[in-house]
Amino acid sequence: MKKKTLERVRHFTTDRDWDQYHTPANLAKTIIIEAGELLECFQWNDDYNIEKVKEELADVIVNCQNLADKLGLDIDDIVNAKMEQNEKKYPVEKSKGRAKKYNEL
Repeated sequence: MKKKTLERVRHFTTDRDWDQYHTPANLAKTIIIEAGELLECFQWNDDYNIEKVKEELADVIVNCQNLADKLGLDIDDIVNAKMEQNEKKYPVEKSKGRAKKYNEL
């Protein structure tokens, strides 16, 4: 996320004094709720409204950033650490073109 966007997300919360409600548990619940709303965009068919998808995806991303902030985590650090794990679990030569879990490769 660009620095300006990140600052905007953080200011939105602080300007409204909402940090008091942003416990890790509450944020984790909110992420699941928002992810459910995102999934709802695709519930019955592939004829989705891209504007609604963008809104719900943004809600998920903002709440994930809020949780990372609450836990003192850097999104780049945790994503890159996870990518390193995934690259080891799913080497290109074994997983390319396959939709199998790492323990089935």
